[in-house]
Amino acid sequence: MATAIITPDQNAVVSEIQIAAPAENVSQALIDPKQVMQWWTSDDCQIESFAFEPCRGGHWRYDTKQTKMDINGVSKFHCEGEVLEFDPPRLLAYTWIANWHDQRSERTVVRWELVPSGAGTKVKVTHSGLKNLPVARKDYGSGWSGVVETLKGFVERRIPGGVASNNESSITDLKEME
Repeated sequence: MATAIITPDQNAVVSEIQIAAPAENVSQALIDPKQVMQWWTSDDCQIESFAFEPCRGGHWRYDTKQTKMDINGVSKFHCEGEVLEFDPPRLLAYTWIANWHDQRSERTVVRWELVPSGAGTKVKVTHSGLKNLPVARKDYGSGWSGVVETLKGFVERRIPGGVASNNESSITDLKEME
């Protein structure tokens, strides 16, 4: 089960989870557009596109289809940024600029740390730069734990010997998206 806290200085949300899969699998699920399009989506907020340049200084972007949700007057979500740190499979950090933030040009930072732990990987995601974004901070306070739970479910289904092999999982996830 994922944990999530808002730091005492109100600047960051930190969420952690244990995933029963190698860090390499988790890392790929975070950057591979085909995988992200399968797991970082939901009926309420369907992903439309995801692009990621896997190198320091590379760029990334995420767009959803029109939704029924409304956050700060936005219902079609877009975020983008620049890769700040890229050391697979253990570390990924990028800026996060989102069109639904209280201050839309405010740059925040998302940092993923993957540490081998037992038979899997301890995943820690820290979203910082939220001190002046109270609405976003509140949403991310519950949102990141849901993201890492979804990531866990996706990655664990893809490991050999798990519920589904890589090919079976891909076929199942694609059918679910249709």
